[in-house]
Amino acid sequence: MNSNSQALQLLKTIFGYESFRHHQQAIIESLVAGEDVIALMPTGGGKSLCFQIPALMLDGVAIVVSPLIALMQDQVSGLKQLGVRAEYLNSTLKLPEAQKIERQLLAGALDLLYVAPERLMTERFLSLLTQTNIALFAIDEAHCVSHWGHDFRPEYLQLSVLQQHFPKIPRIALTATADEATRREIKQRLGLCQANFFLSGFDRPNICYRITEDTGNAREALVRFIRQEHPQDAGIVYCLSRKRVEQIAEYLVQKGLSALPYHAGLSSLIRQRHQERFINEEGIIIVATIAFGMGIDKPNVRFVAHMNLPKSMEGYYQETGRAGRDGLPANAWMSYGLQDVIMLRQMMETSNADENHKRVERNKLETMLGYCELTSCRRQAILQYFGETMEQPCGNCDTCLQPAETWDATVAAQKLLSCIYKTGQRFGVMYIIDVLLGKSDDRMQRLGHDKLSVFGIGKELSGPQWRSLIRQLISRNFLLVDIEGYGALRLAPNCRPILRGEEVLHLRKELRKEKNVATTSRVKSKGASKAKPVLLGADQSLWDALRACRTRLAKENAVPPYQIFHDATLHDMIDRHPLDLDQFARVSGVGERKLELYADDFLEVLEQFS
Repeated sequence: MNSNSQALQLLKTIFGYESFRHHQQAIIESLVAGEDVIALMPTGGGKSLCFQIPALMLDGVAIVVSPLIALMQDQVSGLKQLGVRAEYLNSTLKLPEAQKIERQLLAGALDLLYVAPERLMTERFLSLLTQTNIALFAIDEAHCVSHWGHDFRPEYLQLSVLQQHFPKIPRIALTATADEATRREIKQRLGLCQANFFLSGFDRPNICYRITEDTGNAREALVRFIRQEHPQDAGIVYCLSRKRVEQIAEYLVQKGLSALPYHAGLSSLIRQRHQERFINEEGIIIVATIAFGMGIDKPNVRFVAHMNLPKSMEGYYQETGRAGRDGLPANAWMSYGLQDVIMLRQMMETSNADENHKRVERNKLETMLGYCELTSCRRQAILQYFGETMEQPCGNCDTCLQPAETWDATVAAQKLLSCIYKTGQRFGVMYIIDVLLGKSDDRMQRLGHDKLSVFGIGKELSGPQWRSLIRQLISRNFLLVDIEGYGALRLAPNCRPILRGEEVLHLRKELRKEKNVATTSRVKSKGASKAKPVLLGADQSLWDALRACRTRLAKENAVPPYQIFHDATLHDMIDRHPLDLDQFARVSGVGERKLELYADDFLEVLEQFS
């Protein structure tokens, strides 16, 4: 049997899928041939299969470098469900357990072994590997090697020694998020300049991207969004601070939703308990700082919400990518406001980072701001950031489904800029808006600003509209925020053409009420053809019964429900309605091991609805 046939057979019999996606097959061929590989694939695109299948084809054990304990445990647990000989070595194991796994490693009794980079780089472990028959090295989350990436991990820099110690062993570096600069650094720092490079694209067509302005009611907007579109679904809500995490989680619970907080200020026991509930139960919402989510492979997260502006496009892409890993429709929803911009800039300017790093961070934030203020297709902008081109608008983001209105903001911007200039460029947002609206108080009278020509010249706009204008001028670098000057607004050099009337400025008009676009998105999205329709009547009852069966089996086997079967597999059961083992074996995601373990239970449920 040639390698292509063997790989396809393993894909079907072990993992339960009929065909490869993206560049999976070519990547597998390269590794089996002993060649190095760098692979960039979207989250949910099947990166793990690219090294798991060669690990089963090649003689020896695959050593998988993973940065997170949760990721190791999740993948190993899933592989064991498939009958694959996989283990991990990390700090959660007691000494006798670790020694047992090391003996299995030396005896050639493992197909895959997951380790953290810190353990891999110890002299003792490297010595252990020299006594081991190694099939390949897989370096997961390879963007961690980059100084300018969004998740730099210094221990990844040492992984270049693998090339020196094991020059004949093929290596594969994998990531879902890396711009051009990060890709170059992965090649250089890991010694993979001669590696075969595979870019499978960054598009996640099943995710609907939506951004709304925080006008002071973000919590209510979040609850409305969840209740209308995801009442029974699992989701992740990201916040910038621990305090905000606690506030939002408490508010969601008060509104009758199953929400749990997760941040570094909580004890490790509470964090672990909340993470386990999120993984093992249906419909749990985790409210977290961005520390949560890496290593969580839960495929049926139906929404990711941001209550604050992310720091970069890489971070935003990675965090939103935790929604809809199973390919079914999902939402990436964000509410952000002017205060987010000021807070993030303040955090950057007051950090201990060197000036070069601060400059990179500033540029990333400016790009993120520009993305939020877009009036064109959001997916096109995301893909363009990562070096891809999408010819037509996607039809599955808010700006496609509900095109943003624009307005000629030239005169309003001139009034605003003049007001900032004439008050001395030393006052914050609220004070400037008060001057424009003609709201006098003791302080304003004492400073004489109620006598200025700009006092009261902006009554044609409301306070929220002025805030929106200020935010958009900041995002376009017409205005600066003086962090050391307590958030004072200052004129940027490139605002002069607007002040002189040499440049016309068209900006996004803020919608007064956010409309529900998710239902429409599932109809119009080019990814929607792969999505399952809304279940009705008997199908809904069958869906509930199949999920109940899955939950029971998960508890009996002490694994998360999605490791029994993904939602997409349950949907395929409803579509095919198999009534015997042969028919059940054709369901997507059903391999030989799971056919043996679970077919009878699910067939019994299906028979009840036949």
